[in-house]
Amino acid sequence: MKMTQSELIILNFTEIRRRSIKLWNGLPEKYYNWKPDEKAMSASEMIRHVLEADYGWNLIINQGDMTNYKTPWENRAFISLTDELEFAEPYRKTFIESIKHFSDKELNETEIVHPGNGDKKILAKYLLRIGYHESVHAGQFLSYLRAMKIDRPNIWD
Repeated sequence: MKMTQSELIILNFTEIRRRSIKLWNGLPEKYYNWKPDEKAMSASEMIRHVLEADYGWNLIINQGDMTNYKTPWENRAFISLTDELEFAEPYRKTFIESIKHFSDKELNETEIVHPGNGDKKILAKYLLRIGYHESVHAGQFLSYLRAMKIDRPNIWD
């Protein structure tokens, strides 16, 4: 059975997120606020950054107004990974549902303007860049765990 482009993109996102969660679960709570230097994100800030991005990505790919962007995470304390994942789940589902509804034609012809820099990309390529964003943070997180001298979960299954 042939997969559609959106199904392939969703499969990629699902695999990336599964591996991210595997990494995050390797972090003991006492290290949530660890960071390699003062300018870096802490481990918990990086987890939140990746999870809350789904909310923003969904607005962007649906060409929503980002002018007065407010994240649902604003003023929310990071309590635990479990709590964070539960809070993020509805936003992740909404994001994935949006992708499911894009036709191959929309994926290959819709132009997305990234609000941060004004760069224009075709929707399918923009979605692949979103996956790359999370993957880069997974690599950073691996280096955090290494620097903390914590065993790194095997994400290469």
